[in-house]
Amino acid sequence: MATNPMVAQGVLNRLRASVVCPNFTNLNVTAPYMSKAFVRVAFNGKFVEKIGTATGAVNSPEPYVITTVTVGLLRTQPLSAAWLMQSQTNSNIGSISVHSDTAAFAPITLVNTTIGDIDPGAFDGTDPVVRLTLEGIFYLNNDLWSYA
Repeated sequence: MATNPMVAQGVLNRLRASVVCPNFTNLNVTAPYMSKAFVRVAFNGKFVEKIGTATGAVNSPEPYVITTVTVGLLRTQPLSAAWLMQSQTNSNIGSISVHSDTAAFAPITLVNTTIGDIDPGAFDGTDPVVRLTLEGIFYLNNDLWSYA
């Protein structure tokens, strides 16, 4: 009979979550500027396309995937206004790194990142959240370049 391996499950620390913008350090987002939703990363597409054949499938790895980052900013902090002003000036942000809530998960780096949209939310005194959506490119399947 197998026994419990008692593998430590680790700890999540939501205060580690952050978005770092090297080209626009005034837009860096850390925990004190975020809502309880913090930050979410979503890869919008398949990492490998499976192309059906007569008897199976051919794999066609993608070199990148468009990625969406959603951040809940606090409207009560000047940082949310800074993001809105940046969208009015230049919505191209360049590279960003998204740090997760655990040191065990490496930062996700996106390039060619843009401000997708900003939803300031309701101005009814009950919702302090500005929803910021960023879109960028996440490179993957880097071994493809060895075969080019």
